[in-house]
Amino acid sequence: MQNSQAKDQPNNNKRLPKVVVIGAGMTGILLVIKLREAGITNITIFEKADRLGGTWRENTYPGAACDVPSYLYSYSFELNPNWSHIYAHGDEIQNYFERIGKKYQVTETIHFNEEVTDAIYRDKLWHIKTSKNRHYQADFVISATGILHHPKLPSISGIDCFKGKSFHTARWDHQFKIDASTRIGVIGNGSTAAQAIPELINGGASVKVFQRTPQWILPNFDFKISEKRKQKLQDDPALLMRYRRWGKFLLEQFFTKAVTGQWLQKKVLEMGCQLNLLLSVKSSILRKKLTPNYQVGCKRIIFNQTYYKAIQTSNAELVTDSIEKINSQGIITRNPENKFQQHDVDLIVYATGFDAFKFMRPINLIGKNGISIEQAWSQEIKLYRSMFMPEFPNFFLMLGPNTPIGNYSVIAMSEVQTDYLIQLIKKWQFGEFNQIEPKPSAVKAFNEMVKQGLKSTAWVGGCQSWYLDAQGDPILWPYDWQRWVDEMKTPDMEDFNCE
Repeated sequence: MQNSQAKDQPNNNKRLPKVVVIGAGMTGILLVIKLREAGITNITIFEKADRLGGTWRENTYPGAACDVPSYLYSYSFELNPNWSHIYAHGDEIQNYFERIGKKYQVTETIHFNEEVTDAIYRDKLWHIKTSKNRHYQADFVISATGILHHPKLPSISGIDCFKGKSFHTARWDHQFKIDASTRIGVIGNGSTAAQAIPELINGGASVKVFQRTPQWILPNFDFKISEKRKQKLQDDPALLMRYRRWGKFLLEQFFTKAVTGQWLQKKVLEMGCQLNLLLSVKSSILRKKLTPNYQVGCKRIIFNQTYYKAIQTSNAELVTDSIEKINSQGIITRNPENKFQQHDVDLIVYATGFDAFKFMRPINLIGKNGISIEQAWSQEIKLYRSMFMPEFPNFFLMLGPNTPIGNYSVIAMSEVQTDYLIQLIKKWQFGEFNQIEPKPSAVKAFNEMVKQGLKSTAWVGGCQSWYLDAQGDPILWPYDWQRWVDEMKTPDMEDFNCE
């Protein structure tokens, strides 16, 4: 066995828990830092890859950037005055997390290239097995695997028949040379595609974009931050904090409220998207193809100022006919008159997103009485406060269903959830419980409250998106940000079964 199998000895009547963290992305790094600050130091963190970083390690496609203003996309205790743009680029976000990992001595404690394969609860402990056939024990397991780490490929006939090059945007092959002679087919047109497609087009390649559903787009008004401005922010931390507060105010009071049903903000957002399309696209025929038939906000709004311009260039083509299949030479489409067309390409890029409902899977997660996660979620995925599952004691899922992921910074969400779970672990330390799990009645009440709020949101506006579960219900938080923060300030112990 790795790690000590015996319980840590109490210190002044305060127990010292063994904690396992799965995943060394943004949330995993945060957890280690905050747990240590709380005096919880027996932490084992596993990362399946060879570096930390999560989403920003995986996504290195051309144009990768955050769609949350950069001054908001950082830990509250480690603001960064050196972002190069208003919307930080992927490589510098990765560098930021690597710097924080080193500064707080998180990196040296991570078990890299070691994936958790099994987590089984028995005898009041979690028993962990990894891909290196090592075994560990823990009092608490925290899943910080995130939601954007299982690339999703489309179910298109013949996908394996293509003789050219193909890859998902999260598995970008930088060794493959793209130049003006390269014929590219991009399948998908969400946030990732809107960033990557202009880069490919502007590089001179011939690009066909295969669009199933158009997207609403708002300009992000991104611009480069001057060295003089960076220096000013370094010299004046109060100014940097003001920038952060302004961004926070904009997200809280406008975008969050717009998609959760506030009439005024919703109308302003709709007008902004419609006006952006009208002013950006000259051709009425192309504009019609780019106009969604669902309400603004139903899918995640794309913040981008390069896509509309790029799709109108001579080396770009928007294809709206449905994809029939893929063959050795490229992509075959079928138009409404059932006429087929062959699109020969050298490269197929799948900008088709991720399986957002995998969460910690494919880990073999077994709770009390031998219940597996597959059995627990066989009908629907329901948790309490997005983090807790009945029959899985002392297990926390970070950024789970009904976290406000659709309209805010995930770093801020993880900070709120981390503070919440540390309060619970402290109660364990002082002997208030040994095992904790949510009452089924609390899970039911929480999900009914969420479902009631969803009725007035934009996410039920007639579209198909990764926000929706198998039952067609959005997995987001339907109320404003401040309500979520207030409800997450202190655990309500009446909602838990504690042994």
